[in-house]
Amino acid sequence: MEENNKYYDLLNSAVNDVGLEFDENKYNQFMQYMSLLKSWNEKVNLTAIIDDLEIVKKHFIDSIKIFKFEPLKDAVKVIDVGTGGGFPGIPMKIVKPELEMVLLDSLKKRINVLESISENIGIKGVTTIHGRAEEYGANPKFREKFDIVVSRAVANLAVLSEFCLPYAKVGGYFVALKGPSVESEVSESKRAINELGGKLIDLIEVQIENSDLKHNLVIIKKMKNTPKQYPRKAGIVSKKPLL
Repeated sequence: MEENNKYYDLLNSAVNDVGLEFDENKYNQFMQYMSLLKSWNEKVNLTAIIDDLEIVKKHFIDSIKIFKFEPLKDAVKVIDVGTGGGFPGIPMKIVKPELEMVLLDSLKKRINVLESISENIGIKGVTTIHGRAEEYGANPKFREKFDIVVSRAVANLAVLSEFCLPYAKVGGYFVALKGPSVESEVSESKRAINELGGKLIDLIEVQIENSDLKHNLVIIKKMKNTPKQYPRKAGIVSKKPLL
């Protein structure tokens, strides 16, 4: 129980730090999520991190810290592109249940798992989509329909911007969760971001509780419509980034 209390205090501290409220129900959802994540991970690759404390810090708290970007608290429609094991989308949904969250991933097995996890931990208003970011970004049902687009996917920011900015409505935002050394990547991506209708407006450093871990939120505002030729077809975006 002492171990569990430690996780409660860590999560509570992180949620309070971003100005949101935490309670026993949200805590229980996180603990169920962790248990299911580890169980499913033996069958489907969801995370390389399997230690409980590391999951709490590097997945849950890292995802929660996205709310350091204040406009997220007023967002309604959010899409998590390349969600993987559900990060940051599911932790965001746990701490702010009223979000309309879409989880997009290219691996059908992962999407099936996330559907099961969402149902089991009792979060409602989550839509899961199996598909490539390039395809759905060109689909009129999804293109420029979201207040906020988030992604923690491992890709160069120029590539990630082409995957993600088409989903953001004009006036909305794309928030990329990145590691500590992001300045050169940001600098190299400015032309791509501008070409896609975005503008880099902020870089927010976040601290992970009880650790030396520091990450960054790259905040890109959607200033104008993304030109129709973007995103380019599957495979081209990664091979020929807009640098």
